[in-house]
Amino acid sequence: MAFLPFYVPGNKQLKIVIVGGGYAGIAAMTTLLRHMPEADITIVDPRSQHVKITHLHETFRYPLEDVLVPFSALERRFGCHHVCAELIPQESTLQQWQNDKRITLNDQTLEFDYLLIASGAAGKQVEPTENVIVLQDFMTSSGTEILNSRLDASDVDAQPISVIGGGATGIQFLFEIAHFLRRRKITSKLRLIDSGERVLKQFPEGFSSYTQTRMNDLGIDFHPDTLYRRQEGGEILLEEKESARQFALPSALSFLFLGKKPDNLLAANAFGQVLADHEPLQNIFTAGDCSSYHSYGSNTMTAQSAVRKGKLAARNILRHSGTLKFLEPYLHRDLGYVVNLGPTDAVGWLALEGNVVSGIPALVIKEVVAAQYDLLLTGIDTYLI
Repeated sequence: MAFLPFYVPGNKQLKIVIVGGGYAGIAAMTTLLRHMPEADITIVDPRSQHVKITHLHETFRYPLEDVLVPFSALERRFGCHHVCAELIPQESTLQQWQNDKRITLNDQTLEFDYLLIASGAAGKQVEPTENVIVLQDFMTSSGTEILNSRLDASDVDAQPISVIGGGATGIQFLFEIAHFLRRRKITSKLRLIDSGERVLKQFPEGFSSYTQTRMNDLGIDFHPDTLYRRQEGGEILLEEKESARQFALPSALSFLFLGKKPDNLLAANAFGQVLADHEPLQNIFTAGDCSSYHSYGSNTMTAQSAVRKGKLAARNILRHSGTLKFLEPYLHRDLGYVVNLGPTDAVGWLALEGNVVSGIPALVIKEVVAAQYDLLLTGIDTYLI
């Protein structure tokens, strides 16, 4: 059993329920079992598989199975339990869960000593239509399968294809789609629609200039300061942000990456304990994109922050269960961020946001980070903090 500072174990074998089997939930589970191998851990997630969601854009090159890890495999590997169900925490129920130390799912009751809510942030809702593809579609079919099926179903070749959303997810999919079309020798024009004046506006300007240069190299049109309204048949309806003028462009397909909707956030103190009426619930913690920590640490909705929050919440659950109850505050700052620009290019920052790296060095950083998480899925923790 690994050493955990300020943790003096009690005599009790803990029952821990983790709601959400994403990055934060899995990081918490592996951390808990590293320090308490006998812990009884149940993961509640509506899917049958853990999805490495930050790699979904790569399914234009690799099978979808490469980014899926069945919960049944994690059960065998770690001895945890998976309950296939969806649990949406409500503020009114949190105090009840704290008092009862149990939650009810359908006809099943799960008792717990500690509850960790890591259910993620919901994506912005859009009305589904035949020619609109959203991120959730890539969780059940690969990019190759999705685009091939649309190409086979209609005469898409030579018709424009639209990608909406110039954030990290939209940009990564944009470049993968561009390279896919080139490999298939499909002449469809590709365009990017974004409400901002530049792509990747949440990052330093060096990100934008490098990315937009690469877009120009690939002949991708960019429509900044433009709002998406809807896709109808073979057209996309757009609106100029400043003038509110609406106009339509030909578009065979629209790929929507509108970002996450942060309206289901759970407030937490610096130790990860959920706050209800401004008071911490001692046995209910939160981590990942659904959490907002009142601390100096990063609350960005990234896999990096999700993993760090999950690991910290797990360590504090163990400490709280012990005799000292000396908890660790969340102080993690993002160490860098890399955005893929297709299979052979990337742009990112390392250590300092102004330290922009691109090309092969950025790709190497991305691969190292991915390998670190893959090792965590096997039970090998190489994270230093």
